[in-house]
Amino acid sequence: MSRTKHDDTHSSKILTRWQPDDTQFWEEQGAHIAKRNLWISIPCLLLSFCVWMLFSAVAVNLNQVGFNFTTDQLFLLTALPAVTGAIGRIPYSFIVPVVGGRRWTVFSTLILTVPCLWLAYAIEHPQTPFEQFVLIALLCGIAGANFASSMSNISFFYPKAQQGKALGLNGGLGNLGVSVMQLLVPLVVSIGLFGGMTSGILQPSGKVLYLANAALVWVPFLIVVSLCAWFGMNDIQSAQASIRQQLPVLKEPHLWGLSLLYLATFGSFIGFSAGFSMLSKTQFPQHDILSYMFLGPLVGALARPLGGTLSDRLGGIRVTLVNFIAMALLTAAVFMTLPSASNAGSFYLFFIIFMGLFITSGLGSGSTFQMIAVIFRQISTDKARIAGLAAEAAQRKASTDSAAALGFISAIGAIGGFFIPRAFGLSLAMTGSPLTAMKIFLGFYISCIFITWWVYGRRLDRLATKKTRVES
Repeated sequence: MSRTKHDDTHSSKILTRWQPDDTQFWEEQGAHIAKRNLWISIPCLLLSFCVWMLFSAVAVNLNQVGFNFTTDQLFLLTALPAVTGAIGRIPYSFIVPVVGGRRWTVFSTLILTVPCLWLAYAIEHPQTPFEQFVLIALLCGIAGANFASSMSNISFFYPKAQQGKALGLNGGLGNLGVSVMQLLVPLVVSIGLFGGMTSGILQPSGKVLYLANAALVWVPFLIVVSLCAWFGMNDIQSAQASIRQQLPVLKEPHLWGLSLLYLATFGSFIGFSAGFSMLSKTQFPQHDILSYMFLGPLVGALARPLGGTLSDRLGGIRVTLVNFIAMALLTAAVFMTLPSASNAGSFYLFFIIFMGLFITSGLGSGSTFQMIAVIFRQISTDKARIAGLAAEAAQRKASTDSAAALGFISAIGAIGGFFIPRAFGLSLAMTGSPLTAMKIFLGFYISCIFITWWVYGRRLDRLATKKTRVES
């Protein structure tokens, strides 16, 4: 390779030559560039998750600083960010090949300062109406859309054999933002970090609550990581494609089957992250859940890279199937821990089982994403070869289709962040218990066991066997 080409690939913000599946290219320069982009992408995505799930920590405390919202209203505020997060992921799924991963990462991260500043202002004014908090919650939800563009972008940088690990790290450590936020917020709201910018409210316990700090604390970090992305990340020229070129992926039937599986895994992770603290407070009010709520998203986020790595080694279908069985068993076990008219319930058993649900939802998020990347790359490569495209063009088409599928499926998965807290709120309002909601979740997990086995286990194994016989 000439000196000019070498410098162009390394120093330019736009990579004109990118072939991660070329072993020599990857070892000589690709791996270094990919890792740099990945390790800048991760904190950007982590902060996006912090902002996305901000209301899961803020809503619990709103009535303690002068507001008077009902339990159902507070559950709604924790659920609404998932709506715009899910809707936003649809255009975000296709935006990276149009705008460029570096430029979009900078814009989509920096814009999150707006809902943070607005939320801090609203908290400082107890006369702020509920409708305004609804708008802020919807704006916070835009942060959740960043997952689609971030995962799409990172998928372009890595070879097929390393997709599970790379996407697992980006998604898993990005998901860690939920736990980071829920761990940091109880700390920052207890001290006057910003001087006269925020006011403290004295609590019955004698502590002072600076709730506006929960939103303001992320602003400087968002600015810093946006600058890092601007100066340190790259756009890939070969990944450029119009939205029209990417839309045919929506016609692929597997897109919808895999969307259901991802809804059950990542949707559960983000839904439980949003609603677990409010659910715990309604069922076990004597326990201070704010001291523990960060643990669930923490173990779930850490389990996601493990799910991707295990899938690379054992196969995503096998890992996903076993994981859904575990999720169904754990959901059924929750029934025994909830309080009833004749039983006080068990908070600690409830908490332990839910930690298991967080772990399996995170692990399943990693394994299903690995399935998506592998299946769509194979489908797209086969179609490109049938169409007579050259090997390099086929690989480029496969990467583009896979990235679009990853982003779109992530949009479906994000809806779980709305449905789960909303289901808890409605179940409590109608029956006084979350049991009805948990029964619905159990039925959904059982159906996913069947889909994973029937569509992706049994049938694809048969196709692989036939293909092997033909080749031999």
